[in-house]
Amino acid sequence: MLTCGVFGLAWVVDRFGQREGAAPADALVVLGARVLPGGVPSGALRARTEHAVALYRRGVAPRLVFSGGVGVNPPSEARAMLQLATRMGVPAEACVLEEGSHSTDDNARLTSVLLRELGARRVVVVSDPYHLMRARNYFRLYGHEVATSPALETERNLDTMDRIYWTVREAVALLVHPRVLLARAPTSPAP
Repeated sequence: MLTCGVFGLAWVVDRFGQREGAAPADALVVLGARVLPGGVPSGALRARTEHAVALYRRGVAPRLVFSGGVGVNPPSEARAMLQLATRMGVPAEACVLEEGSHSTDDNARLTSVLLRELGARRVVVVSDPYHLMRARNYFRLYGHEVATSPALETERNLDTMDRIYWTVREAVALLVHPRVLLARAPTSPAP
């Protein structure tokens, strides 16, 4: 029974992550991914940043908020994304960094502080498709209206087994945290 629940939820997670939901917002929030030795952005980090920059150029939001701390290799994921975005022509003043997070909950909690300071309530969260449902729900828990936009990697296309692994992993993470699984859109302004 539990196995059916996990795989059923994994199917929902996969389908959710494949949908483009970007809509006009106050900010684009880009969640970090691994930085490789020498400060080189991983394929996922590069894809997320490139996708967010494309949304920014389309006018989806006036700000990019890069969220991610220092992992095994410096610099922080947020700083690596900023470097990529500015090389792609985004003005540094349109970007905000959150460099203390090490989990999706941290991303939402710490970024929410910055978003409140900016007066941003509506956000578009950019991440890998399998990660979007859980990320959306965490940001909802912190009082934001959230749309999602999947970064589809060109350098590191997931094969079927990797896609299944990451999607099932996300389903389990949601089941382990029912508060996150059941998060609903806010009905009142963020505190």
